[in-house]
Amino acid sequence: MRMGADEAGKGPVLGSMFAAAVCAAPDALPDGVGDSKGIAPAKRERLDEEIRAAADAVAVAEISVSRIDDPETDMNTLTVAAHAEALSGVARDGLAGTVDAGDTDAERFGRRVADRVDAAVDLTAEHGADETDPLVGAASIVAKVARDGHVEALAATHGDVGSGYPSDPTTRGFLADYVAEHGGLPDCARASWSTCDDVLAAARQSTLGEF
Repeated sequence: MRMGADEAGKGPVLGSMFAAAVCAAPDALPDGVGDSKGIAPAKRERLDEEIRAAADAVAVAEISVSRIDDPETDMNTLTVAAHAEALSGVARDGLAGTVDAGDTDAERFGRRVADRVDAAVDLTAEHGADETDPLVGAASIVAKVARDGHVEALAATHGDVGSGYPSDPTTRGFLADYVAEHGGLPDCARASWSTCDDVLAAARQSTLGEF
């Protein structure tokens, strides 16, 4: 039995980041697990169900917008926290596992995560582990499905918000329209992101242009 962990939603300007941890025998996992970004949404959802059925334990951790916007922290630290919180939901003393490194220094990232897990575990961090380690790939899928469900919930409240990524014209359009209508950012926006600064600056400039 081993563990794997990965996160989804690190870069969007809207909504939470999620991390997942999967504890299972690698050969018990369904075929087709891997980096979630290369798997179609419908297949991800099916694999998520199959992973949960096959695994000994699965846990998901959510890092909220308020935590992301906290000036006393940073995304590297929050990514460590996300992995550790997810792993703490499946870990027990003596288990070994791999996490997808969320830092340029993989060894440092793995050490920081292990220090925060609520069990004595043996962790390895590797870049691109979601493509090479089936348990990390499985965790990538579970985290991405959780993030997708979160974005769907935001859309149910606000209408089409796009993917939530700064490069998505639908997301930027949603933010611009929301600010124009309400005079400020929605609660689901990561206000500390430069994208939000740009949207607010454009709204101020537009208002000045009316005079």
